[in-house]
Amino acid sequence: MPDRDKHITRSGDDYVSALSQLLPHGISWPRTVDSVLMKLVNGLSQIWGVVENAASLLLEVESDPRITASLLPEWERAFGLPDPCLSEPLTIGDRRTALIMRMTLLGEQSREFFIRIAAEIGYVITITEYRPFMVGIDRVGDNRTIGDGGLMFNNFHKPILNEMGSPVGLWEYSEYPYIFGADTNRFYWKVHVRNARLTWFRMAAGQTGIDPHLRIGIASDLECLLQRYKPAHTEIIFDYSGLAAGGDKAGTP
Repeated sequence: MPDRDKHITRSGDDYVSALSQLLPHGISWPRTVDSVLMKLVNGLSQIWGVVENAASLLLEVESDPRITASLLPEWERAFGLPDPCLSEPLTIGDRRTALIMRMTLLGEQSREFFIRIAAEIGYVITITEYRPFMVGIDRVGDNRTIGDGGLMFNNFHKPILNEMGSPVGLWEYSEYPYIFGADTNRFYWKVHVRNARLTWFRMAAGQTGIDPHLRIGIASDLECLLQRYKPAHTEIIFDYSGLAAGGDKAGTP
């Protein structure tokens, strides 16, 4: 059984048929296509097909922020976009991604939350957290671990990571889980940016002779977003030492 609520878009020809059926019958009211009457009916009815198609786009496309096009500026204005952190030229897809992230974002303080924010705008990151040496938990001379090929955990039941913030691999040294110094060490955390921001030239979005085929930039948008959402009492150190050429910001060229 068909869905009674399914939206049907009527064309201009549908309106021609409907209007012609409402006209009187008789020799003075011909229905032939080349008659003056039907040419008039056709001209008056086609515009309503255009109007209904536009209304259908509002219902089926523009009301959905994931695929909106014509009303994207209105959606952005309602949610305070464009984001001042994203000052680089953005594609339509980037703008939709930013809109969905703004609409669905719920604040957290976990590593996963910040990794997910980075992934939303096309970056792969890992995070390293620090703490001071703790008597009774840490042991002198035992502040690094060598990977045994499996997933290893520390005294806090968290995975032991390498210096890039990934689980330590076989025969690989772990990061320094603590350092001697002030207890304020616990307020610093490091973001390892693993891929460069690559923005490829796009037809209909770029201008030939003006926009380059490829832009390679630092993660200024990522730094801005993480600085905004980080816990206020913490400081972020951004690490680009493990940067790899990857992460097409605008899709496949």
